[in-house]
Amino acid sequence: MSDQIKFIVDNLNKEPFRKNYNLITFDSLEPMQLLQILNDVLAEIDPKQVVDIREEMPEQTAKRMLSLLGILKYKPPGNATDMSTFRQGLVIGSKPVIYPVLHWLLQRTNELKKRAYLARFLIKLEVPSEFLQDETVADTNKQYEDLMEAFKTLHKECEQLKTSGFSTAEIRRVETVQNHQRMLKIARQLRVEKEREEFLAQQKQEQKNQLFHAVQRLQRIQNQLKSMRYAAADAKPESLMKRLEEEIKFNSYMVTEKFPKELENKKKELHFLQKVVSEPAMGHSDLLELESKINEINTQINQLIEKKMMRNEPIEGKLSLYRQQASIISRKKEAKAEELQEAKEKLANLEREVSVKTNQTREFDGTEVLKGDEFKRYVSKLRSKSTVFKKKHQIIAEFKAEFGLLQRTEELLKQRHENIQHQLQTIEEKKGISGYSYTQEELERVSALKSEVDEMKGRTLDDMSEMVKKLNSLVSEKKSALAPVIKELRQLRQKCQELTQECDEKKSQYDSCAAGLESNRSKLEQEVRGLREECLQEESSYHYINCMIKNLEVQLHRATDEMKAYVSSDQQEKRKAIREQYTKNIAEQENLGKKLREKQKAVRESHGPNMKQAKMWRDFEQLMECKKQCFLKQQSQTSIGQVIQEGGEDRLIL
Repeated sequence: MSDQIKFIVDNLNKEPFRKNYNLITFDSLEPMQLLQILNDVLAEIDPKQVVDIREEMPEQTAKRMLSLLGILKYKPPGNATDMSTFRQGLVIGSKPVIYPVLHWLLQRTNELKKRAYLARFLIKLEVPSEFLQDETVADTNKQYEDLMEAFKTLHKECEQLKTSGFSTAEIRRVETVQNHQRMLKIARQLRVEKEREEFLAQQKQEQKNQLFHAVQRLQRIQNQLKSMRYAAADAKPESLMKRLEEEIKFNSYMVTEKFPKELENKKKELHFLQKVVSEPAMGHSDLLELESKINEINTQINQLIEKKMMRNEPIEGKLSLYRQQASIISRKKEAKAEELQEAKEKLANLEREVSVKTNQTREFDGTEVLKGDEFKRYVSKLRSKSTVFKKKHQIIAEFKAEFGLLQRTEELLKQRHENIQHQLQTIEEKKGISGYSYTQEELERVSALKSEVDEMKGRTLDDMSEMVKKLNSLVSEKKSALAPVIKELRQLRQKCQELTQECDEKKSQYDSCAAGLESNRSKLEQEVRGLREECLQEESSYHYINCMIKNLEVQLHRATDEMKAYVSSDQQEKRKAIREQYTKNIAEQENLGKKLREKQKAVRESHGPNMKQAKMWRDFEQLMECKKQCFLKQQSQTSIGQVIQEGGEDRLIL
């Protein structure tokens, strides 16, 4: 055991661990620290195992470590074949369980790294047969198996290439080629440039990631700035102070009341779970016994409640009423605080979504997204436009219907006119005056056009003279109506200049006050952030100290029980001591060893005669087998002779 610990300490002090332990300090490590060291060794083999043990539940730690040890094909030693015992020892950080694991891992670290790397690609996922009936799933599974086989072959080829080297004959063959020095130099430069290209590609990817994170951070800061400007647009110093007081009250309530209660509940739950984990495995009889105890306690509680109700004390009833009201108010307060917290988180999520959508729209068409009153005005404008559009669309539909009707009427009238013209032409041809109706129509049309032009000229001159008169009268009326308005406008312009100057002064005062409040708010946020970090540090140290205390209490309890049992005068109690049990086991094993040695001596003494007797028995069996074969051969020859003799007699008779 000492050689094993020395080997572990020597390897932990080397690269990459550099723990700087000696035998005494390593042996005095606590179970939690020992588990952390085991986890560090496993993380060196598989980088996915980098976890802080204090931030993980014991069951999850044991499950994760057992799964990796199973992949690495670790087999517990002879005294830990029981997996439940091994699992429990791994959970509590038992030295007899962890020391062999560390010794086994540190002996073959490079081999296990390779095995852990291959396990990520070669552990096959078993798909149920009912899912493989689907063609898509079956094809995907087959492709997965083909890729796994291809990976196996490629890995073998890679390993062979790593282990294989160039022979001297191949090197000499290269030297016979012309300009081989120049080719080697070019190949060396090519390799250097490829390595530089890979390094630059990696650096480019890192810079892209940094740029992406910086852009995201800039967007978040811009959104915060916009929200703060929007919140401070219509705000006054009094409203800002009131808002800050409400936030301080809410934060103080969360820090002083809500978070301590939740922390206390989590501690109680953790204590209960640790108590459950520390207890040994329970059978069916233990569960039945616990159920019976629970039923008895429930009956006692019901009896006590009935007695209290029978007393019917009025003071206690009033107090219970007030307590009930206080508990209801506290629950409502907690519920509202949770709702406020959820609303804040929801608001933050919505703001992030709005920022993303804003950036998308800005990239799409380069326009800004409307907010607040501008968006309301835009919506109202759209509504008015939509109503106008609907009316115009209805009018257009009516016009289209009327146009279709008129077009059909025109077609009918044209068809009727063509028929009449055709009849008129036939009549003119019969009378010998063809073309008369066409000439008459042209003369009437020209005369009508001349009369219309003359009438239009006269109407235009009259309209123009009337329009000039109306415009002159309108101009004089507008001048007389606008004279008092212009006077009022001059006074209002002077007043507007005074108000603008006063507004600028008030705005400068507001900016100075807002800057002071902003500095105070940043100081308060910094103090709250520091207090939160201090609270988290104290909480982690509390959990660590609590775990250490529990482990020490368990060890102290075991030591006191051992001392009581060892010092006790009662022989039956003394037999329960671990020392007595170990002494008894040692005596039994010594007696068993003595008997086995005696048996070994007897076997050695009788080995020669027994071997001689066994050889004689094998010779006897061989002799009997030979006699059996001879007898069977003689029997077969006699039967053949009889058959031949019977056949000859038959031929003589014939």
